[in-house]
Amino acid sequence: MGLLGFGTAKGKSGGLMNVIRCDEPEYLVWKWRPEGQGANSTSRENSIRYGSSLRVKDGEVAVFVYKQKDGALQDFIVGPYDDTIKTANFPILSSIVGLAFGGESPFQAEIYFINLQGNNQVKFTIPYFDVADPRLPDFPVPVAVRGAITFALEDYKNFIKLNRLIDFDLESFKKQIKDAMVRKIKSIVTNVPSDLGMPVVQMERKIDEISEVLEGKLKDRLDEYGVRMKHIDINAIEIDKDSDAYTEVKGLTGGLTAKTMQAQAELNIKNMQDMQVMNAANLEETMRIQREEAQRAQKLQTETNFLGAHALNQQTNVLQTAASNLGQMGSMNMDAGGGGMNPAGMMTGMMMGGAMGGQMAGMMNNMGQQMQNAMNTPPPMPTVQYMIAVNGQQTGPYNMQQLQQMVQMGQFTPQTYVWKQGMAQWELAGNVQELASLFAAPAPPPVPGGMPTPPMP
Repeated sequence: MGLLGFGTAKGKSGGLMNVIRCDEPEYLVWKWRPEGQGANSTSRENSIRYGSSLRVKDGEVAVFVYKQKDGALQDFIVGPYDDTIKTANFPILSSIVGLAFGGESPFQAEIYFINLQGNNQVKFTIPYFDVADPRLPDFPVPVAVRGAITFALEDYKNFIKLNRLIDFDLESFKKQIKDAMVRKIKSIVTNVPSDLGMPVVQMERKIDEISEVLEGKLKDRLDEYGVRMKHIDINAIEIDKDSDAYTEVKGLTGGLTAKTMQAQAELNIKNMQDMQVMNAANLEETMRIQREEAQRAQKLQTETNFLGAHALNQQTNVLQTAASNLGQMGSMNMDAGGGGMNPAGMMTGMMMGGAMGGQMAGMMNNMGQQMQNAMNTPPPMPTVQYMIAVNGQQTGPYNMQQLQQMVQMGQFTPQTYVWKQGMAQWELAGNVQELASLFAAPAPPPVPGGMPTPPMP
């Protein structure tokens, strides 16, 4: 694999122009050198002829690094590109070369090719380490993890800031990533049982769930190296089933599971019983309220029916009292002598008796008339009220007069759904016979007499 292979130009060097390109089949970072120049042989390895041919394939980026007193500067040429090196295409080179070097004068630059399309994979194996079940923290179980991390280089400018290109080695870079990721993976997997509420003995069957957790927590960690993690694959989570701790935990958690299931079943039964008691109490309370409402309604109806009779009884008692008092008026002594018949008292009593009799007759007539009217007066017409559906919402109720007004305003049509007490379901207003009269077109008024007939055209 050409990683930092000392690439030789597929062209001429020396006094002639160079052909700068990368023909490595597999690489992440590759440094170009003129033909015949070894690594760090002389400064000529960085001497580039202005006007040399540059070829950058699709998915590659060529980085020109110019060492200056105030630090290194870079030109980035993203492929595909196949042209000669010109200051018009190299902003930094334009300010360095100027007119003093002429058309073929050399300039100092290091050229690196960076692969943006390749997927790089880091395989890892974490030997047995202890993972404790949160229910049994005193019995840690040995667990091993195997898998691979796939990453790619996308933000090449950030990658260059974080890594030295001159001595970049892919294997060393992968080892750095592997060491950092293994430590992080071990920490995450150790806390999986408590974070996810997952028994240790079930971890080997929950690889997908654990992989999702790892991918979310490792992404930011890998960004620190200037590369993007594409995905992480956990191939296996192995539990040392021959260990004493696994046997102990398996036995204890099995018993805990059975007890938990039994406790849950008992809890469900208790909840069901409590719900039945609550429903029975609610039903009893509802029936009590309904009985009291019915009794109040019946009492009110009875009082209303016998109100006239009650009033008549009251009036009768008053008249009886008055008649009794009238009977005593015959003995009224209208003079000072007293004793014997009292004609004046009798006359006064007769006059008052006549008045009382007339009053009693009038009261009886009025009371009888009221009772007769009550018997002959029919009960009020029941108010018909409909609910209507407007834009899928139930509104109302509305009486016939309100519905008539809504018809005139165009808010109530035969295609409006209606419902009232006693109807099994909603129905179009046009299909309800009781409402048909609301939609009947009014008859035109009669033609006034004497109006001239308009002439025929």
